[in-house]
Amino acid sequence: MPHNVGMSKHAVVIAGGGPTGLMLAGELALARVDVAIVERRETQELAGSRAGGLHARTLEVLDQRGIAERFVAQGQVSRSVFFAQAALDVGDFPSRHNCLLALWQDRIERILADWVGELGVPIYRGRDATGFAQDDTGVDVQLSDGRTLRASYLVGCDGGRSVIRKQAGIELAGWDASTSYLLAEVDFTEEPAWGFRRTATGLHALGKLDDGKRMRLVLEEPHVADRGDPTLQELRDGLVAIYGTDYGVHNATWLSRFTDMARQATHYRDRRVLLAGDAAHVHSPVGGQGLNLGVQDAVNLGWKLAQVVGGTSPPALLDSYHAERHPVAARVLRTTMAQTALRRGDDRTDALRETLVDLLALDEPRRRIAGMMSGLDIHYDLGPGHPLLGRRMPDLDLATATGSQRLFTLLHDARPILLDLGDTELAVTPRVRHVRARYAGPWDLPVVGTVPAPSAVLIRPDGHVAWVGDRTDRGLREAVTTWFGG
Repeated sequence: MPHNVGMSKHAVVIAGGGPTGLMLAGELALARVDVAIVERRETQELAGSRAGGLHARTLEVLDQRGIAERFVAQGQVSRSVFFAQAALDVGDFPSRHNCLLALWQDRIERILADWVGELGVPIYRGRDATGFAQDDTGVDVQLSDGRTLRASYLVGCDGGRSVIRKQAGIELAGWDASTSYLLAEVDFTEEPAWGFRRTATGLHALGKLDDGKRMRLVLEEPHVADRGDPTLQELRDGLVAIYGTDYGVHNATWLSRFTDMARQATHYRDRRVLLAGDAAHVHSPVGGQGLNLGVQDAVNLGWKLAQVVGGTSPPALLDSYHAERHPVAARVLRTTMAQTALRRGDDRTDALRETLVDLLALDEPRRRIAGMMSGLDIHYDLGPGHPLLGRRMPDLDLATATGSQRLFTLLHDARPILLDLGDTELAVTPRVRHVRARYAGPWDLPVVGTVPAPSAVLIRPDGHVAWVGDRTDRGLREAVTTWFGG
């Protein structure tokens, strides 16, 4: 098809500059891909503080890029994750980031935006991606200001109501809402009873914001509301119904409604168009999984898309993005559905929740559920083999020819690594960094436990293990070709 002479061109265009879009842009920029973001907001400012935490595996992937400390410096560390209101200790998990970092989304986005700015990624602000047309060689992306961008690939990171997903005709399959929540950040004139309150309609929470003069609240509504964004009067009425007073709330800087609708894109790719983050999966905010899931989507997709754009890998590599990330999101959907059910306030649900909390006090159930909530147990199915295969690589303290080095520092440039811990002659392409090192400590994996020490490990840019050697190079060449090109 003919294209406009003045059309701007990029290798990849990302629709949406939230956490997922920003992380993906950073990943692609590290691989020297010409990437641009289209974002409706004029600045990175966000109405409301939104999502509230980074789980352990998300902190690990940020550490793999050398930026985790930027987030840790602004957040509050907790050694527990929560399931059905049970606090599950993750402090004994073998990770440098065995914690939950409390940090609001507005700060998370600012830090990511600064990083993306350092990497030189252009952002088309104050406009939306309103549609696209794809052909055999690329995608024309229409913007709300009448401009068109030409890209080799388009990634929809434009949220649960994704225009990109809808125009691609990708179904969002799953379950309708069973409950809805009012979320707000407001001023108040009466000091409330801070903390949680359970009623027959569900679980409600009132908490102080950072300045101590304002309130963040979550109210579970008695019936599913589908009337869109709520009004301040609806918020006041809800408070009166639950607490007997509205605490004089006023000056709402953020007022929204969420539901527990649990839906997932049936496929994450349609030829040259892909989905990530909330555009690919929507669910209840309980458990704080959504933002983390999106950031990890981006880290899985980024290096694969970079290799396809660069011509070192065939487009079929992108199918592994859906194959690996779709099951992870499906599990999160089921987890949030279970937690929503356990929040209900009737006597039978109370009995079930109390029984579950008793079980979670036992070590094995606690480790299993905490591993899932933290993301440290994620295992991509790469076939049979060593327990490391498909799992996240531990951040080992390595002895190298240039001195002691953490494994994650080797991943800062988002390149694959062949970590050679033995004396076997191993040969790989120049695209894979060959690192000879020694490590004498234990190989401990969260939930799994101690595993046999390998002689070599092929590590993908996302930190997951693609091949494990046992004093031979059997299967190495095939693994390198599969993941990093011939």
